[in-house]
Amino acid sequence: MNSSVERDIALIDELRALPAEAAWVEFKGNNTDPDMIGVRCSALSNAARIEGRDTAYMLWGIEDGSHAVIGTDFNPDTKKKGSQPLPLWLANSLQPSIAFGFRVVSHPQGLVVLLEIPAATGAPVTFNGVAYIRIGSATPKLTDYPPRYQQLIERLQPYRWEQGVACQHVTGDRVLSLLDYSQYFRLTKQPLPDNRAGIFDKLEGDRLIVRDVGERWNITNLGAILFASKLSDFESSLARKAVRLVAYAGKNRAATVTHRHDGQKGYAVGFEGLVDYLNGLLPKNEHIGAALRVAQPLFPELAIRELVANALIHQDMTVTGSGPQIELFQDRIEISNPGAPLVKPERMVDLPPRSRNETLASLMRRMGMCEEQGSGLDKVLEQVELFQLPAPLFRTEENSTQVVLYGPRGFADMTPEERVRACYFHAVLKFLSGDKMKNASLCARLGIPARNAAQATTVINKALGVGLIRVADPEHPRAGYVPHWA
Repeated sequence: MNSSVERDIALIDELRALPAEAAWVEFKGNNTDPDMIGVRCSALSNAARIEGRDTAYMLWGIEDGSHAVIGTDFNPDTKKKGSQPLPLWLANSLQPSIAFGFRVVSHPQGLVVLLEIPAATGAPVTFNGVAYIRIGSATPKLTDYPPRYQQLIERLQPYRWEQGVACQHVTGDRVLSLLDYSQYFRLTKQPLPDNRAGIFDKLEGDRLIVRDVGERWNITNLGAILFASKLSDFESSLARKAVRLVAYAGKNRAATVTHRHDGQKGYAVGFEGLVDYLNGLLPKNEHIGAALRVAQPLFPELAIRELVANALIHQDMTVTGSGPQIELFQDRIEISNPGAPLVKPERMVDLPPRSRNETLASLMRRMGMCEEQGSGLDKVLEQVELFQLPAPLFRTEENSTQVVLYGPRGFADMTPEERVRACYFHAVLKFLSGDKMKNASLCARLGIPARNAAQATTVINKALGVGLIRVADPEHPRAGYVPHWA
């Protein structure tokens, strides 16, 4: 017996064992009226969300009162409504669209048809424009019961990729082989329990795994993407979200590739190794101290760490076929991730961060892989100014977000756009620290000698001209400058 059939039988038996018909489960003998099924799909989906369940179920071939398996001759693949196959007609009649699924199961006691119905997310599920709800064995219109309607609205949740299932119905042994659970305990600074039950309780508590039927477990997308021993052990859509690193010998992609690294481990398991590997590839600048020559990396390590973590956290996991990518050139590093940012690129530093993956972000912060919420990009800009590098570039390209960090370049070698961008971000940092940008502070930031302060004035005037900064106090122009949104 294959594992999917085994799971379905275990699921059917668990549902049959319920003491009474729950609001999110319905048993039928052979009643296969399409309109009845449509109404029940709406009612069960909405009821499941109210009850805090992710899935509702409808089963044929089960006696309603006793829950005994009596078998059925219902075949959802051949059943039609008018000229349309039942599944297609049902999909067109339910809004918003839900990913329901029929399965015919050869239960040891008879043939059973199992219909899995996802709980409502975002809006109540309607059938032919009407939302229904389950109350006892009845399925009245949802609008006839305002308290239930309000309860449903309060509990509706948007789709969360993190809680999707990466691997279903696996044994405890398989969970422990697929996930590097020891790293979870090390990184979250928790002692490793001395028994399996304690390990599973902790993993379940952080929603890395959830209980399935038949004493089996489901590994969530969150658990797999963070703690997979090998991402390739999971389906290809998840494996493609591994981090890819490519280093070039020159300044463009036509140059020889010197190093290529396709990540295999989950983000948390492989993060430290990835950052160390990347830092080992970075060119070094030699600084002469009081007595020693000290080799320092071309890019600040703290900035690299934060930007890599940012790419992992803020990517759009629903974009298929791509994952975070790091490209190292002789003069810059480009870090990109799938999905457009949720805030404008020029406001990423000052606005509170918005992440599509809040659970993943929270856990990565707990494990110390990135700064506390809202302070990460501040640190990047501070490091860039400390190293007197050109300002980083934040940009969006065809449903992706990219950050470019440039190597050392003097003021004379910066483009006019780079100078204005450095001016803007300098004004942002000053404002966030309760200060204002002035000509003298911009001279220090750009490495302009005081005797050439007019060069800083030219940059400030250009930044004013394009509307990135403004005079802090029009009545006292010498008071300094602030970002345009301040």
